[in-house]
Amino acid sequence: MASADDTEGTLTPVDFIQLQHYMEESSLRVKDVIKEFHPGGRYAKHTSGECLHLEGFCLFLKTYLEVESFPPNFCQKLFNYFQQAELDGSPKRSTPHGGGVFLRDVSCYFSVLEEGQPREKLEFTFKLYDKDGNGLLDSSEVDRIIAQMMRAADYLGWDVTELRPVLKDMMTAIDVDDSGTVNLEEWVKGGMNNVPLLVLLGLRMTEKDGQHIWRLKHFNKPTYCGVCENMLLGLGKQGLYCNCCAYTVHNQCANKNPEPCARTFVKTKEEIGKATHDWIRADCNASKCQVCFKKIKTLAGKHCVWCQEMRHDECVVPGVPKCDCGDLKDHILPPWVIYPVSKEEDTNLLSVTPDGHILQIAPILDTHPLLVFVNPKSGGKQGERVLRKFQGLLNPRQVYNLSNGGPIRGLHFFRNLRQFKILVCGGDGTVGWLLDAIDKMNISVHPPVAVLPLGTGNDMARCLRWGGGYEGSDLKEVLKEVKDSRQIPLDRWSIKVTPKNPQDAGDPVPYEIMNNYFSIGVDASIAHRFHSMREKHPQKFNSRMKNKLMYFEYATSESFSSSCKNLKDCLSITCCGKPLNLCNSLEGIAVLNIPSMHGGSNLWGESKKTDGAPEAVHSEVITDHELLKTATQDISDKRLEVVGLEGVLEMGQIYTGLKSAGHRLAQTSEITISTAKALPMQIDGEPWMQPPCEIKITHKSQAAMLVAAPTKPSSFFQFK
Repeated sequence: MASADDTEGTLTPVDFIQLQHYMEESSLRVKDVIKEFHPGGRYAKHTSGECLHLEGFCLFLKTYLEVESFPPNFCQKLFNYFQQAELDGSPKRSTPHGGGVFLRDVSCYFSVLEEGQPREKLEFTFKLYDKDGNGLLDSSEVDRIIAQMMRAADYLGWDVTELRPVLKDMMTAIDVDDSGTVNLEEWVKGGMNNVPLLVLLGLRMTEKDGQHIWRLKHFNKPTYCGVCENMLLGLGKQGLYCNCCAYTVHNQCANKNPEPCARTFVKTKEEIGKATHDWIRADCNASKCQVCFKKIKTLAGKHCVWCQEMRHDECVVPGVPKCDCGDLKDHILPPWVIYPVSKEEDTNLLSVTPDGHILQIAPILDTHPLLVFVNPKSGGKQGERVLRKFQGLLNPRQVYNLSNGGPIRGLHFFRNLRQFKILVCGGDGTVGWLLDAIDKMNISVHPPVAVLPLGTGNDMARCLRWGGGYEGSDLKEVLKEVKDSRQIPLDRWSIKVTPKNPQDAGDPVPYEIMNNYFSIGVDASIAHRFHSMREKHPQKFNSRMKNKLMYFEYATSESFSSSCKNLKDCLSITCCGKPLNLCNSLEGIAVLNIPSMHGGSNLWGESKKTDGAPEAVHSEVITDHELLKTATQDISDKRLEVVGLEGVLEMGQIYTGLKSAGHRLAQTSEITISTAKALPMQIDGEPWMQPPCEIKITHKSQAAMLVAAPTKPSSFFQFK
């Protein structure tokens, strides 16, 4: 029986967030799914005319969200929500027969929420409501589209009382002949010129230099519109905010020719090296003018996007003094060093930017511009927020979204610079992705890489002192730490897996290069079960807390089943040709390159030299137990550490500090593992099930990394 909440036909913010989590895990688009419910489609029998009843609605959700099961109570709640919206709509609208919902309304609603280009969404919604195929929408059909956009906007946090007149004005403007109908060309043209609508539909990129990158924002203190100079009012998200220059406007004022955004490059080669300010009108919040040192009244001043200097309007004198890019001058790639070239001067397609320019960077002296890569999918929504903030702190031309083609374009753009640094924002997998791309690029100097850890795990970031996860601190402080960091080499290892029987069907090996660790046995078994279940039921793994609880559940199950006991009988290990003797109690083997695994466990432990104990010397392989007690771990020594684990309990004891380390087995520059049966394995946190095989790990190369300065004395990881 439905609860009272379910029958009210409303969605709570928690419901909407849950729905968004489902959508983020799905690879399908509404326009692909809706075809299956049209005549001739697989699920046409579940539609009655243009309507879906509850059973068909639930099938639509399962198909679109790519889930085998969808919570019945949540499905009922969504169904009631769409039903109630029909009842709350205009009395002129037709309502579905038999208490169903209109398929096109449901499709329009989800299409607004999913990722995609605004033009595609506009074309899709037009064709969705143009049921007779005459290429025209009448006023009632346009009203239905607006209604769905308004409902989506409401749950995205928009002030819909302000958005409705903006959309109405757009409809009036595109119907230039007052015929009461609009065609596809008018519809798309009107939509693409309506800034608030573009933001709602998911505008991601600027189309030309000087165009703002808008996002909807809630302001916690009095803020004024840069166009009409009136205060932004409302309880929700009151206006549009440019990620790059911080220019702020009302939704309805965004279409009234606001001041352009700051330039990101110069238009001619003659302007190269001319360090001029880029002034943008701003609410200076009674800050002092840097020229006359008097307070600046509301909207009576401007700030420079690059050096953040503030001045009265009358104190802005072009070209005097030159812009020095302020506190972030060592990181910023200023516009006066970026210039356009012709297709004849640069024929490489990678040089063409998303907005159609072919840009190059002039030589830079005395600074180290920072190339930033952000994985927006890391850490939930954390990656998206970091991306926006860096676009405002630096030149957007030096900040790259890794979901838009990976790191190749950014590396290609910076390829001719002699001195630059890289900041990669993401997890361990993102770091490995970038290091692989650097290896493949023909760059004259390999730049050093710093890490801003997003999400969970982040073993690489931990051992380089960047922390276990970004906590939302001021990114200016992060940039200061990058400036004060120092460069060290990181060993990287090649892994070759050769099946003993080529006919055995196993999972694909995730990586050919290891940066952090390789393991086989108990910990890989837990990780493989967790990974398999997450692939099968992504909706159950939509929060960090849920993930930890599920991981704990699988670890507890593994402690009872001991699926990897008697590991000694299933494999053999040789280090530089020297066989290892394994004890019967081991259930797992870990091969370490860095002193962090499982999100902070130091399996090798600290090395303490006691009086009279023999001291380990650098050699290709060490297996003597007394020498191993004093052997230290170093990410640059071209050696691996081999550790044995007795089971889940021991793993937990090491993680919580109840036990100092696992069983030190060897320190070696090369290792070969031969298995006799299918076993779970993992490389850098990516697990798979591997049939009998031979695994050979050898040194490949070294990557330049940046290690943060120590915040306080620590013995966890010492750099010499």
